[in-house]
Amino acid sequence: MKWKWLALVATPLALIGCKKETAPAAQDVVLTVPTTGQSAAPQADEIVILALGDSLFAGYGLDPGQSYPAHLETALKAKGIKARIVNAGVSGDTTAGGLQRADFVLNDLPRSPALVIISLGGNDLLRGLSPFETRKNLDALLAKFAAAKVTVLLLGMLAPPNLGQDYAAQFNTIYPALAKKHGARLVPFFLQPLVERPELIQADHIHPTLAGIDVLVGSTLEAVAGALPKPR
Repeated sequence: MKWKWLALVATPLALIGCKKETAPAAQDVVLTVPTTGQSAAPQADEIVILALGDSLFAGYGLDPGQSYPAHLETALKAKGIKARIVNAGVSGDTTAGGLQRADFVLNDLPRSPALVIISLGGNDLLRGLSPFETRKNLDALLAKFAAAKVTVLLLGMLAPPNLGQDYAAQFNTIYPALAKKHGARLVPFFLQPLVERPELIQADHIHPTLAGIDVLVGSTLEAVAGALPKPR
């Protein structure tokens, strides 16, 4: 029961999913470098990583500098990996929104990223959007990065049981199938470490606390490091 904790709060999730959140237009998206106290421009010896996602990357409900990309950058540097993560997380964003702003985000980077980490699809679930549309959007997004010869690490999602078996059967195959099709790296279920651990979830029953962020970083650190190009 990987979504047991989420199933217990199906009602508030459904209410949130019904809200007509509108992601900002591509030209209004502000890219942030999450490490506190450093200049926005990456150093010449730093690897650029793009974090393209929704509120799970934006750090919803947390203070500035406490987002997943910010703590992931710190953890990578602790491993001796000189990385600068550009946080393109937008709260409320869907896979359609991520696809729409992908070109703008890429063009606005100081240089081509060595890795793109994608966490999109949670808001598609919250709104009960068609798995066909989610698959189509992610397929186009991964094809875009493949054409740009950029490695992708896809952070997968699973459908909660309250959406029904048919919906889950269609949705849950999306991430592994597309990762295989486009040669992307995959974390099957990004939120798996938080399952049945309510102390790591904020009062909205959706977003991780600061402690939950650190658990997510710890569970994905090796996958991120392994997806980075090997130094020459």
